[in-house]
Amino acid sequence: MPPLAPPPVLTPDLLKSIREHPDLPPRTWYIIAATTLTILNRPDEIPRIYEHAATFGPRSTSSRPEQLTILRRMREALIKTSAVGGVPKIINSLLALKKVSPPDLQDRPSTQSPTERRNDFSDDPSRIEQRGRDFFGKVYGKVADRVLSQMDNSGTEDLGLVARLMYSHILSNTLVLSAADTSFVMIAALIPQDVNPQLKGHLKGAINGGATLEQVRAVRKVAIQICQGAGMTRLEDSGVAGWGWREDVASI
Repeated sequence: MPPLAPPPVLTPDLLKSIREHPDLPPRTWYIIAATTLTILNRPDEIPRIYEHAATFGPRSTSSRPEQLTILRRMREALIKTSAVGGVPKIINSLLALKKVSPPDLQDRPSTQSPTERRNDFSDDPSRIEQRGRDFFGKVYGKVADRVLSQMDNSGTEDLGLVARLMYSHILSNTLVLSAADTSFVMIAALIPQDVNPQLKGHLKGAINGGATLEQVRAVRKVAIQICQGAGMTRLEDSGVAGWGWREDVASI
């Protein structure tokens, strides 16, 4: 007998409340939801997010350009999630999304990606590295040098190298998702992982990237709501095991 499918996290009421949240910027609810659920290891929910976004998008549901925009923003959000959440879960979510993506709305290897990332490998490496440094500096502001130095001196300088690679080739590319959108994705990916030190940096980084305080708080709230819908709770201080947050989720 095949295993029973887990109950849905995104109930109709939760989907509606997220989509209609007054403080979320346009076209962000679905990238936030897709990111959070990917980290929660629920790729089965990804198709529902796209289908709901395509049905209740800002334009006619028959608009192929709008559907393509939704798909590309979701794909790019998942690619950027790999920087803080690892690749295996991203693979599963992207393949789940592909199953419901119309063939003519899939970006194939034979065509130019909207992110143009392939060009980065033939471009001047110093330019791409500088782009990453600039983006890192914008996210972390006046503490950027200290944060990078901490990683360089973590016991292996390769941790700093990983950060430079991720920021240069993945996060600093803003052709599909803006700097603020990218920070929203990072917030949504970090909240389910219970990693407050990193979350605090990206909450402030979103403000540095152009988001308003109200928008950042809305992203945080929505990500927490999705996590709670999946069963995450605030763990007791005396607890030795469980699935949830060991301290209150960082705020701004």
